[in-house]
Amino acid sequence: MKLIHKNKKAYFDYEILDEFTAGIMLTGPEIKSVRKGSVNLKSSYISIIKGEAFLKNANISKYPYDQNKDYDPFRVRKLLLKKNEIAKIDRQLNTQGVTVIPLAVGLEGKYAKLQIALVRGRKKYDKRQVIKKREDKRKMDRIIKSYR
Repeated sequence: MKLIHKNKKAYFDYEILDEFTAGIMLTGPEIKSVRKGSVNLKSSYISIIKGEAFLKNANISKYPYDQNKDYDPFRVRKLLLKKNEIAKIDRQLNTQGVTVIPLAVGLEGKYAKLQIALVRGRKKYDKRQVIKKREDKRKMDRIIKSYR
């Protein structure tokens, strides 16, 4: 899958429990806008309603050559998942503190795909530990590079 946009903040704010790949139902101008890279997944989430998954609050900007005047970039978009995947996600959502968020948007052939994940929010001290580990890794990499 060729990545178009990655939700970097999600990897920092959440602990990832399980990942899935889903198709997105888009209109013609929306898929053109996705191919152009005009996607923002910040503060977007997935909800399960009546056995179907929906992407909410994702911003796919208006395609500049589209003639539709009343385009809503934040409209709710249906996700294409298998029934057993939706059932698994729905069971996990009943657990305290677990939610589903999009991680990345990409293209697989001519289709737009969305990587989604079951996640649990990190506490402030967990985030500090992640920052510390990342800085330690950078220091080690610099030291190793200087000795080569």
